[in-house]
Amino acid sequence: MKLKIKKNDMVKIIAGDDKGKTGKVLAVFPKTNKVIVEGCKMVKKAVKPSDKNPNGGFVNKEMPMDISNVAKAGE
Repeated sequence: MKLKIKKNDMVKIIAGDDKGKTGKVLAVFPKTNKVIVEGCKMVKKAVKPSDKNPNGGFVNKEMPMDISNVAKAGE
């Protein structure tokens, strides 16, 4: 299936907790019909200590959301 939304497009969230927000698409997953939008659907993930993060702790990151919940900004 061909998707109308591409990476780096500006989109508006039309459903869910972040409804009304706009952001840039960071990644598109056509097989699962999901997109990751900058600053939306943020979750706190626990991370183990590593070279990058020596103390471990929590990291805020975006999670994929269904493509039906976003629309191109300006449409």
